[in-house]
Amino acid sequence: MAQLDMTGTRRPPFGLLAVWGASRLVLLLFVFKVWVFPGPDVTTDVSVIYQGWYGILRTGTYPLDDVTWQYPPAAALAILSPALLPFLEYASAFFVLAFLADLTVLGLLLYTGGRPGRSRRGAWVWVVGLPLLGPTVYARYDVMVTAVAVAALLAGSRRPAVMGALTAFAALLKVWPALLLLGARGRTAWLWAAATAAGLSLVLAVSMPGAFAFLTFQRDRGTEVESLGALVFHVARHFGWDGQVLLNYGSVEFLGDHVDVVSDAALVLSGVAFAWLLLWRVRARRFAPHTLADAAFTAVLMFTATSRVISPQYMVWLVGLAAVCLCFRAGRMLWPAVLVLMASFVTVLEFPIWFAHVVMSDWLGITLLFVRNGLLVLAALVAALELWRSTVPHPRRAAVPGQAARTRESLNS
Repeated sequence: MAQLDMTGTRRPPFGLLAVWGASRLVLLLFVFKVWVFPGPDVTTDVSVIYQGWYGILRTGTYPLDDVTWQYPPAAALAILSPALLPFLEYASAFFVLAFLADLTVLGLLLYTGGRPGRSRRGAWVWVVGLPLLGPTVYARYDVMVTAVAVAALLAGSRRPAVMGALTAFAALLKVWPALLLLGARGRTAWLWAAATAAGLSLVLAVSMPGAFAFLTFQRDRGTEVESLGALVFHVARHFGWDGQVLLNYGSVEFLGDHVDVVSDAALVLSGVAFAWLLLWRVRARRFAPHTLADAAFTAVLMFTATSRVISPQYMVWLVGLAAVCLCFRAGRMLWPAVLVLMASFVTVLEFPIWFAHVVMSDWLGITLLFVRNGLLVLAALVAALELWRSTVPHPRRAAVPGQAARTRESLNS
């Protein structure tokens, strides 16, 4: 919480900035391998996969023959972004840009937190939450997407056109930010989002072939070993299920009997979540300044928890959205945000520190996944309940015939 000095002026957040600086220095030391983080090397996604895509994208085409390319067309901009720092080699430039995206989010949250009716709790969530995930946060481009999504949410109802344009751009980087529009009121944000998405998609599709090849690759993904549904097979392996754990479509997935059934069940759960969100949108009547952020956080939580894939970097989205929610003093998402922070810490334990135990489905790996995914499910349920309570009016009870008259008689007697 921000404090005031003797003159009533808000004090600079020296403590917050000190924690941010120290924690980010540690993250940079890990990704630059000055220090070695336990577990698999998380930076190979950048130095091998991203850099490989970079070489292809520079030729003017998307990676058409690479099934691991499962991202919307604007993701090419994130992969090509290290070209902005030509004096650094690719991986180093990427890490620096991820660091700058992190700094951008902090600046946005601090600026918002200093306004009337706002709080710096959101900035603290970001400062503390991100390093809980370890060096993975700087070794994926999700922190860049989150920076755009945070900017879109903070534009909010005051600048719906800006919010719509930023949301569309973020959704073309990675699909999930489209859910930010769920709580938007009026048509402005939706119209700007549609126009921006259409225009940018057309430019990218015309300029480079294969802009939407990712749709086929994403459709064919299975049940990833860290997802909620994967717990079925982790336990089943101890009772004779003979499936395999293999690198498939860019992630470590289960392959074998009944995997398709669990994958379909995850899609059904996501459909149920979407149906509930539509019902909420129809029933909601009370919209406060924080409702837009609360709705976005709840929606992304629900889809993350029910997804066939829960990669560690997905937690970056949730930490960013939780931080925006807590920028509002009247926000209702304190406990879901706390649960997300707890889940973030468990996430770094299951990946990368003890990922070998997850792949082997031993009891340590199963316990870590059960706790992490359980925290996400609980956070989603609590967030949904708080969102409903704060926005949907309670139905009034119908008066019993003659009750009013009897009440008056009792008062007069």
